[in-house]
Amino acid sequence: MKKKTNRFKPFIQKIRFKYRVSVLNENTLEESWHIRLSRFSVFMFVSTFFLATFILLTVLIFTTPIARYLPGYGETGNRSSIIAESMRTDSLVQQVDLQEGYIDIIKGIINGKMKPDSIASLDSIALKQRAKILMEKSKREKDFVDKYEKEEKYNLASIDTKPTENTYVFFRPTRGVISSSFDMSEGQFGIYLITSPNESVVSVLGGTVVYAAFTFDFGYVIQVQHENNYLSIYKNNTRLMKNVGDEVKAGECIAITGDASGKKAGSQFYFELWKQGKPINPEEVIIF
Repeated sequence: MKKKTNRFKPFIQKIRFKYRVSVLNENTLEESWHIRLSRFSVFMFVSTFFLATFILLTVLIFTTPIARYLPGYGETGNRSSIIAESMRTDSLVQQVDLQEGYIDIIKGIINGKMKPDSIASLDSIALKQRAKILMEKSKREKDFVDKYEKEEKYNLASIDTKPTENTYVFFRPTRGVISSSFDMSEGQFGIYLITSPNESVVSVLGGTVVYAAFTFDFGYVIQVQHENNYLSIYKNNTRLMKNVGDEVKAGECIAITGDASGKKAGSQFYFELWKQGKPINPEEVIIF
């Protein structure tokens, strides 16, 4: 350890040795100014100068518009703004061209230099005859139709044996995800849905509002009577858009849901569908 210390001792003394730098008057040789510096102090002054210069340039680049003139230091939004401005310029150029064309047309009309457009005459009688020819069936089409009618005339499988009851297309009451399904064994005659805040509730079919009121258990509740003894019930709403006796169409907004996305199932939007006094599983007739 002593040898290492003795080895570096001359170097430390050398860099700490101070020199006197003087400024002399050329005529009188009098000392006008002097300073005492060591090699270590010169190194520190130079390092401090370069560090301060680097910090100053960095601040100038990041806080002033100088960065726009340096390659690689442009703002990230410059490209999008340039594209937007170029598109705007193109649209303005197109608009100016349209305006100039419009003005030229107006000048031509005023000066009488604008020639009228040539309109090709249409023969309506010829068009009707051509349409009649196109609508006529060919011999091959007639033979196919006659053959098909004869084959299917006594085919009992082609007779629709389903009842003549009207087919109904049910609308989805609201957008959401089913959190609890229909289960008569548990006394749940409808389904719970997780919805977004302030989601629209629509009538699944056209009908008449028979009930619209606020309840302590299910918030705002609305019921709609439909054809063929269908009854739809919408519970846990935050606002009702219809009153009792209002006629509603299928898909028409009748209520607004609340923010039940993170609450328990009992406070989520609840929907029931009944027919002739019996509950129906909504998932069997409505696509959620």
